[in-house]
Amino acid sequence: MQDNSQERFPIVNEEGQVVGSATRGECHSGSRLLHPVVHLHVFNPQGEVYLQKRPDWKDIQPGKWDTAVGGHVDYGETPEEALRREVREELGITEFTAEPLGHYVFDSCRERELVYVNRATYEGEIHPSAEELAGGRFWSLDEIRAAIGTGVLTPNFESEFQRFFLNKP
Repeated sequence: MQDNSQERFPIVNEEGQVVGSATRGECHSGSRLLHPVVHLHVFNPQGEVYLQKRPDWKDIQPGKWDTAVGGHVDYGETPEEALRREVREELGITEFTAEPLGHYVFDSCRERELVYVNRATYEGEIHPSAEELAGGRFWSLDEIRAAIGTGVLTPNFESEFQRFFLNKP
């Protein structure tokens, strides 16, 4: 399996306004085209955080642990619609309440993303997609702290989690 390099993404400005479109391949080629993504951090009632394991075939950060749900906004889709779709596809969850936490620009050597960050507390069953993920599990905050900087987690998850959860007063 592999990502569809011809999938179309909206190109946005830093306020999230659509200014064009490009393919996944173009967005991930080092072109620096800003495209929107959605993230959902899923907590259980005990305060543990669900992380997904990225499959080895992914074109970005294969085999690393990452945000519970992360996905691109498709062209013509709102971030809210993309979040609902991605949560259903990746974790099999249809009933949840997302709390928007903000957005920021993630910049790497391969891509620029406008990341819409959300969180939810969920205590139902999670069914990670066997087609999109290599599994997942709940992590304690201590486990996450210990894993930061070791190469086990994606750099994007590390910086985002520290920014929105670990460095909060």
